[in-house]
Amino acid sequence: MPEESTINNFASDNVSCACPEVMDALVAANSGIENSYGQDTHTLKLNATLCEFFEKEVQVFPAVSGTAANALALSALTPSYGKVFCHQMSHINTDECAAPEFFTGGAKLIAIASDNGKITPDALKSVYRGKGNVHAAQPAVLSITQSCEVGTVYQLDEIAAVTKVAQALGLHTHMDGARFANALVALDASPAEMTWKSGIDVLTLGGTKNGCLAAEAVVFFKPELVEGFAFMHKRSGQLLSKMRFVSAQLQAYVSNGVWRRNAEHANAMAARLSQGLAAIPGLELEYPTQSNEVFVNIPRPVIERLAQKGIQVTEGELDETAPPRFVTAWNSTVEDVDRLLCEIESCGR
Repeated sequence: MPEESTINNFASDNVSCACPEVMDALVAANSGIENSYGQDTHTLKLNATLCEFFEKEVQVFPAVSGTAANALALSALTPSYGKVFCHQMSHINTDECAAPEFFTGGAKLIAIASDNGKITPDALKSVYRGKGNVHAAQPAVLSITQSCEVGTVYQLDEIAAVTKVAQALGLHTHMDGARFANALVALDASPAEMTWKSGIDVLTLGGTKNGCLAAEAVVFFKPELVEGFAFMHKRSGQLLSKMRFVSAQLQAYVSNGVWRRNAEHANAMAARLSQGLAAIPGLELEYPTQSNEVFVNIPRPVIERLAQKGIQVTEGELDETAPPRFVTAWNSTVEDVDRLLCEIESCGR
């Protein structure tokens, strides 16, 4: 049996616990009587808070998982006979068990390849076809991920460029923001600048990977796109009777800079880990480390020796050929990062 490692688990930021501010908010919400099904004071306050957060009137629908939030968001933007253009490594394409296809009633995902996880305007134009052809699924949505699944981050001008093309082609635009905060701090941008000011129509706002217990939200920047979404929200099981416990998490998360502090720390730990890995002979980074994910090519014997020590190395997260990945979180420590580096180096000798 492998030894049990005391190193903070770098397999994913999903394995981390919730941050103190979120847990305190949950305890505070667990008092008294509140209206149900999103009519509680916490959910109503959250919508007002996110209007300030995004510097725009928005409509917010909390959810308990990124998969549900992504699939629901797309269901509001495409007909069942539509096409959703996404990156080939996007979670909606590789990691959500066909939930987008199910929630949209059969919309077709069109996967786009690139070297760095980003969809370019030219790449989008190269796969766009079928408009008005009754034999083809109809182009409907562009979905991008920020930060990307390979840890890279769209620059603001890159988002604006690809959404401008999408809009010219008649597509709605969706952003999967599972690691939204990590990208924001990497760019030192405002939430408004990275979303609606850059051409995004609907955002899946993630909190779970950055300190929440189970809290995501679908955020609409265009009221005309909401239409019957409240019914989809209910029908999908995401309109919780005690919604205050989801909304209270997000309220605490976006208040007093919690999201920023958590993401800044996670990104800083990833940068430290990335620099350390790059300095170890025989290892090579696969992608630039721009957020809190680090992809590095590690020889198979080293991975096996690490496993014997109880250190999990995530492989094939994106596809079978994807290099090993380490992910830092809001509670990763300098000591854990440095010890992991020492273990990897020693296993490579």
